[in-house]
Amino acid sequence: MDADDGDDIDINDTPEKRALKARLGELRDEHRELDSAISALQEKTGADALQLARLKKRKLVLRDQIQWIEDRLTPDIIA
Repeated sequence: MDADDGDDIDINDTPEKRALKARLGELRDEHRELDSAISALQEKTGADALQLARLKKRKLVLRDQIQWIEDRLTPDIIA
């Protein structure tokens, strides 16, 4: 078996990293969906301000979770 046979296997890809990457994808999808929902609600006249505020707060929470996972997946580089 040759090292350049086309199989892209990351030896540093642990089960924890795979789980984090999967969760990251889910969070990004939900974040995009919330963004669309917020835009649609803002375009609507007489939109419920409380519902809009809740959606925006949820979007911020998702952004924080996404950032936390991205930080966990990015190796620390000490220069």
